[in-house]
Amino acid sequence: MYKLFLTLLISSGISFAGIANGIAITVNDEPITVYDIEKTMSVNKLGKNEAVGLLIDKALYEQAVKDNNINADIFDVNEYIEKLAKANGMDLYSFKAIVKQKYGNYSDFEEEAKDAVIRQKLIQKIVKGQLAVANQEDMELYYEKNKGQFSTSKAYDVMQYTSKNKASLTNAINNPMVIAADVEKTPLKLGVESLQPQMQFLLNETKLNSFTPIFTANKQFVSLFVIKKEGTTSLNFETVKAKIFNDIMTTREKKYLKDYFEKQKLTADIKIVR
Repeated sequence: MYKLFLTLLISSGISFAGIANGIAITVNDEPITVYDIEKTMSVNKLGKNEAVGLLIDKALYEQAVKDNNINADIFDVNEYIEKLAKANGMDLYSFKAIVKQKYGNYSDFEEEAKDAVIRQKLIQKIVKGQLAVANQEDMELYYEKNKGQFSTSKAYDVMQYTSKNKASLTNAINNPMVIAADVEKTPLKLGVESLQPQMQFLLNETKLNSFTPIFTANKQFVSLFVIKKEGTTSLNFETVKAKIFNDIMTTREKKYLKDYFEKQKLTADIKIVR
């Protein structure tokens, strides 16, 4: 959960130069060891005081989650991932395939999704209506300020692989030098203006000289091999509106938690052991 807690960094302003091995600090009787501090310094490239502040925030966060009896099961995680897919204009299968291309290990992404679900549940418990919901004006302003985040290529040169047999198409993707008789190859040039949002996202996220995930079109299985991407243009606001809403609310949630735990530190029982 280090990614989340990097947003909650608060320097403790305490020097710990003389701490030996063992428990260094307790937070509401929960121990933080010297090893925890040194590992956090190494993994996150932080100074000692910054690492201590990070670990105190982490301890307070996990205690709040436990005290509020919050957890996230596989159904919660799947629902969250489905919403992410929809926000990006994609069906769940294609979205998962893109995620697997980026992460390599899909379970890492599932862990991040679980952390996000827990954070959202905690927010619902402690906010009590104090977190402003992004409106149309907020989203339009965010879009104008961050157009670079919502850019795509103007055109794509691709080789389209199609087959009515998914196994044959999969084999062709895994062995592109050996093409079965029931797999057709067609060179295409695709202009972004003619593509549906899902296809825009799919091609934009697929690396050069790579295949897109397999999808269905015209009663066939299809995959596109991306040869070249040309130019840059911004996706229109309506296409990315759902993603913008998620981005804004995630930022507001993290800021609220940061402020909340700053206040929690004032009353928490934090002790320097050695």
